Amino acid sequence: MLKEVKVPVSGNLFKNNASYCVGTGRMGLALQKEYIDHLKIAQQSIHFKYIRGHGLFCDDVGIYRECEMDGQIYPFYNFTYLDRIMDTYLENGIKPFLELGFMPEKLKTGDNTVFYWKGNVTPPVSFEKWAELITATLTHLIDRYGREEVVTWPIEVWNEPNIVFWAGTMEEYFKLYDYSAEAVKKIDPRIKIGGPAICGVETEKWLRAFFEHCIENDSPLDFITRHCYTADQQTDRGHYIYHTLNDPTYMIEELKETRRIMKDYSRIANMPLHITEFNSSYVPICPVHDMDFHAAYIARILSEAGEYADSYSYWTFSDVFEELDVPKSVFHGGFGLIALNSIKKPTFYAFEFFSKAGKELLYRDEHLVITKNDDRYVIIGWNYKDVKGDKEYSDEVYELLLPAIGEQAIAVKKEVGGQHANPMKTWSNLGKPRSLNKEQLDILKNSAEPLQTDDRLIEQEGIYKMELKIPCNHLCMVEILPVTDNTDTYLGYNKEEFYGM
Repeated sequence: MLKEVKVPVSGNLFKNNASYCVGTGRMGLALQKEYIDHLKIAQQSIHFKYIRGHGLFCDDVGIYRECEMDGQIYPFYNFTYLDRIMDTYLENGIKPFLELGFMPEKLKTGDNTVFYWKGNVTPPVSFEKWAELITATLTHLIDRYGREEVVTWPIEVWNEPNIVFWAGTMEEYFKLYDYSAEAVKKIDPRIKIGGPAICGVETEKWLRAFFEHCIENDSPLDFITRHCYTADQQTDRGHYIYHTLNDPTYMIEELKETRRIMKDYSRIANMPLHITEFNSSYVPICPVHDMDFHAAYIARILSEAGEYADSYSYWTFSDVFEELDVPKSVFHGGFGLIALNSIKKPTFYAFEFFSKAGKELLYRDEHLVITKNDDRYVIIGWNYKDVKGDKEYSDEVYELLLPAIGEQAIAVKKEVGGQHANPMKTWSNLGKPRSLNKEQLDILKNSAEPLQTDDRLIEQEGIYKMELKIPCNHLCMVEILPVTDNTDTYLGYNKEEFYGM
């Protein structure tokens, strides 16, 4: 059914934080060439401001070491790999959003680990040594990159202490938080620190306990962090884990819930809320991450999440990722916006499109946002449908009446879905090769580009009239730019000879 939208001349600020932060796997992956290639691609198109990942203190980065001499144990801090990682980030225009974790081998109190790469999740043998590790690391970073730069890097304490990523108790996490926060503020009180970095398990219990602990103990706290995933029922089958998904508004409701809890505490109520991980499925072998459906699904979250969260960090930008072993093929259900071999997935364009959105929000509904800067409109549309089984689905069709920004304009449309920017479909047509030869890689990279079309808009009675159709499981962006028509300056021009152009 055609929906007519009369777009107002002005609107409100579009609270759009889609490109504020993005996730990575463990930080040590930044030592790999393909990871760096993917980071360059993301930054060229999306320009994320921050990057957040695990493993700052894991042994593959190699910061904390101990050396024995004359029967004495001396701590040694080795920043060789950390320098390479941070250089790579900064050279690509992205700052670290530091996560303090996991536990170095020499500081662990147990053998509990997570992931293929065995990140240790036990409390430290000495909280004092843990604090000294933080102090040494931040001191080095300030010496290398400058105090005024490092104080702009937010710091989060640990990752998801409410589930298997923390082998200690809640009280032990609070102790870890206090030691960490005190160490950070002693280096420079301007450095922002936050937590509790929980996922959606016993959310209210953990948030209230953490807030009350920080208030009662006057613990340093500058922002709140949590994670959001919209996955529902899980089915394990061979190389894959499948999920049914809640509606994307499930995450929006989680954000509202978090804000409601925060409002109960005057010290907490107006603090920034950072979602330092979000996605649909929480496993890197779920095929939904590679599908065109996913681009439209995530776009719905990006359209509204900024109303409640100061950032929402997609987990992750790259399929160079090893939580559940080394990836088995170019498309394997990985979290990344970019597949192996530097192939952009459909969801990549959700973030690229929102990174181009205007600052002024003129219209928003379940399938569309219309934004504006001074000299252009940016319209983003999406239409996600779970088409498994016999479920009905249809196109979303709009007639847009837009206040004109000139006598004539061009509407440039980029479309993702179906046959366009859907390389997983092309990979399937190629027979799902495990390894790619050059010809196959070229075909896949070309298939990953959106369809671009354009139309001419002519002002009539102060408006442009435009029809926009969004097919099932498609994502699109339309940029409307004013143009100056120079046709009359071409002497002897006859449009009939140019096929009516």
